Amino acid sequence: MTNNYGSGGSPLFLCKGYNTLKILYCGDLVGRAGRSVINKHIKELKAKYNIDVVIVNAENAAHGFGLSASIAKELLENSVDGITLGNHTWEHRDIYPFLDECKKIIRPLNYPENLPGKGAQILEVNGKKILIAQVLGRLYMSPANSIIDPLDDLLKIYKLGKNVDAIVVDIHAEATSEKLALGFYLDGKVSLVAGTHTHVPTADARILAQGTGYITDVGMCGDFNSILGFDPQAPIERLADKHTIQNRLTPANGKEHTIWGVLIDVNNNGLVDNITQIKEVYSQS
Repeated sequence: MTNNYGSGGSPLFLCKGYNTLKILYCGDLVGRAGRSVINKHIKELKAKYNIDVVIVNAENAAHGFGLSASIAKELLENSVDGITLGNHTWEHRDIYPFLDECKKIIRPLNYPENLPGKGAQILEVNGKKILIAQVLGRLYMSPANSIIDPLDDLLKIYKLGKNVDAIVVDIHAEATSEKLALGFYLDGKVSLVAGTHTHVPTADARILAQGTGYITDVGMCGDFNSILGFDPQAPIERLADKHTIQNRLTPANGKEHTIWGVLIDVNNNGLVDNITQIKEVYSQS
């Protein structure tokens, strides 16, 4: 079953039952606007939709590029349960030791194992165990190892409904084909395959044939009246002449901040009964 909520709206359908684990996965936080909208409003959003677990992709949270330790701590102190990263994982050196220290931050699994942090972590929330993993795409991205091999190794250890209650996999990738291929490959093995990185929400949230929730791109959190969360001026200038010096992208911080996410209802087997795209828009004073 799928449904959609608009800003401040009501569900079009009810989920199948009450004995479910509700997980909200929020797309890439971009800059101050992305951090602010989550820190200010995630508690009320959890109450509004009766959410048990909130996971956010925060690899663009620090000035649009990467994540710092201080920003990570702030998010985790404001009702965020888990954080995923991506191709900007290594942008800020102060995060390196914190990746080893904090068990709630997940960097790409298909990076070499000797790098700081882990590509999969188990969150324990209200007696439930949620395995979060992330893989980096290989097309049009910085080099990364196999997507499938480390996931296969991980899923030999962790099984839905047996030693974990839910498994969420973030594929941080440019190519929609890679995201779709992974969704079909993991169908029935994990609770959710969520695409991130391209910042534009796709309209294909669904439950695949074997019960896995899927979306090609969750979207982004931040100033949606922007170009992928950034002030439009620099991207527009880049269209004009490829030989000019490229100005650094600046995160946008306008009058409306948006949360985009996908909400799943996970049943006792670890599969999904309901998937919902969430869009909430907040005016800034």
